[in-house]
Amino acid sequence: MFKKILIANRGEIALRVIRTCREMGIHTVSVYSTADQESLHVRFADEAVCIGPASSNESYLDIPKIIAAAEITNADAIHPGYGFLSENAKFSKICAEHGMKFIGPSPDMIDRMGDKATAKATMKAAGVPTIPGSEGLLDSYDEAEKLADEIQYPVMLKATAGGGGKGMRAVWKKQDLRKAWESARQEAGASFGNDGMYMEKLIEEPRHIEIQVVGDQKGKACHLSERDCSIQRRHQKLTEETPSPFMTPELREEMGQAAVKACEHIKYEGAGTIEFLVDKHRHFYFMEMNTRIQVEHPITEQVIDYDLIREQIKVAAGIPISGKNYVPKLHSIECRINAEDPYRDFRPSPGKITTFHAPGGHGIRLDTHVYAGYVIPPFYDSMIAKLITTAQTREEAIDKMRRALEEFVIEGVQTTIPFHRQLMEHPDYVAGNYTTKFMESFELQPEE
Repeated sequence: MFKKILIANRGEIALRVIRTCREMGIHTVSVYSTADQESLHVRFADEAVCIGPASSNESYLDIPKIIAAAEITNADAIHPGYGFLSENAKFSKICAEHGMKFIGPSPDMIDRMGDKATAKATMKAAGVPTIPGSEGLLDSYDEAEKLADEIQYPVMLKATAGGGGKGMRAVWKKQDLRKAWESARQEAGASFGNDGMYMEKLIEEPRHIEIQVVGDQKGKACHLSERDCSIQRRHQKLTEETPSPFMTPELREEMGQAAVKACEHIKYEGAGTIEFLVDKHRHFYFMEMNTRIQVEHPITEQVIDYDLIREQIKVAAGIPISGKNYVPKLHSIECRINAEDPYRDFRPSPGKITTFHAPGGHGIRLDTHVYAGYVIPPFYDSMIAKLITTAQTREEAIDKMRRALEEFVIEGVQTTIPFHRQLMEHPDYVAGNYTTKFMESFELQPEE
């Protein structure tokens, strides 16, 4: 087992990793930018190293600085968390070259699954259902036009290096294709330095359902059931739940087996998720794979009593997994609390938290790195907390979330708490009747 792990991340996920390491008797090293010196992940690590100024490019994305911090503190492994360098094949390779274990998949695995077009071809070879579309990147507009005619409109153009909804365009009729093609390529080139595009059939009334998987160094994999991530705004998840209200035991079995088959086909090591789109007829299609821990991993932990960070560390140390596939025993919901103003198009709201009161009680979990007096920097993702409720049934989990949101007080900055309060009262959400298009018709009402 590792003696010391450096966490190449910040905020709540860094603190989350520190907690499990401490329980396992593993020493921790936090890295931080000058903007994060007052964050709890710095305070609770055994050691902390400042790696640069506020800009991510000069701190959390600066590989030489992170490797140097690991070397001077004698860390023998690096946990990348999510975001930043967590799916960076070059970083995984450099860790290995410096004798440090990257807690995650190999560089080759990240490359194979990180590029969406390559990942789709890999899943097709594994026998996993994929969305009809281009076999690889489209060479020209003429090729895109021909393919769209074959698979029929509506279609979706996607940037191969995309993320966060950038470089994606839905096209409903032929006369709109050229404009969408040109604007998507331009946005992808500006955002990722890569304007490669592929095309898929647009799935109508889709739900975004992901399967949590873990694979070990022996090539064995298992699944930890599903999470429904369909409540999204501009392809950014707002809340997640497990089990999905749309799921049936038969569909769970089928999707779970497909996810395990995918992992074992590529001999995947570590925790990851196989992301599927599921249409209104409960046909599912592979969308992408995330080769890292997910923001929403706590709800899976809650419903099957399983520490995913501990499992990541054990797998990285060469310990085999049990191989058991899991079915949720309880119901869990996560609300992402962002420092954003939901009444102003979710505009970021950095600044000083003047009052902070965390909700508590049975079935309440709060993952956060902030507190009263903490200054939220404007340089990073605006998520400041994850509120998780767990109960015997979905109805009870919603009731618990309503109560917890009422108790949750954050003053000094705007947050998404008002949005989540209204979401928990929305009849379609309460009925489990929602798709990825839910937010297009959601109207936030003024609160008294």
